[in-house]
Amino acid sequence: MDDLQLGQINGPIPANYNAEEADNLEDIEKQFAVKAVQHMSTYWAILEKVKGSTLRLTKIDDEIYEHLKKDFPEFDPAETIDEDKMKSKEGKQRWRDFMMKYEKKVDDYNFGTLLRANPKTEYDQEGTIFVPRMQFYAIEIARNRSGLNDWIYEQAQKEKSSKQ
Repeated sequence: MDDLQLGQINGPIPANYNAEEADNLEDIEKQFAVKAVQHMSTYWAILEKVKGSTLRLTKIDDEIYEHLKKDFPEFDPAETIDEDKMKSKEGKQRWRDFMMKYEKKVDDYNFGTLLRANPKTEYDQEGTIFVPRMQFYAIEIARNRSGLNDWIYEQAQKEKSSKQ
C-alpha cells in the first residue's frame, strides 16, 4: 500500500497569520476541531480496512520509530498514555525536542490531532487526547508495529461478514 499522508487533510497555518487580528477566533477554533475530527475519522476508517501492522503512516516511519525508541526508551505502546505526564513541563520539553527534528521532514508535524490514550479502545470523549501530529505519528507507528491496532481491522471484518 502507498504511504498514507494523513497530514494532507489539513492545511498549514500561514506564516503571516496573526491570531490577534482574526475576525472570529471561535470560527477558527471550530475549523481546527473539524479538521482534527476528520483526521481521526479517516485514520479509523483506514484501520478498519487495513491491518495496522501492515500500514505506513509516513515515508519515514522507520526513522520515526527508531527515534521514538531512542528518545523514549520507557515508552510502551500497549500502555495507556498518562496525559498529565506527557503534558507536564518536562514531558512537553522532551516531546518538543523530539518533534522539532521533523519540522522540515513531515508536513504539518505540529498540527493538532486526536490520539487515543489507550490502544485497546475506540476514540471516546474520556480517552482521547489532543496532541501535535508528530506525537500522533510516533505513538501510532509504535502501536502499529506492535500489532496493537490490528483488532480494529479484525472487528470490522467480523461485522462486515455478519451482515452478509
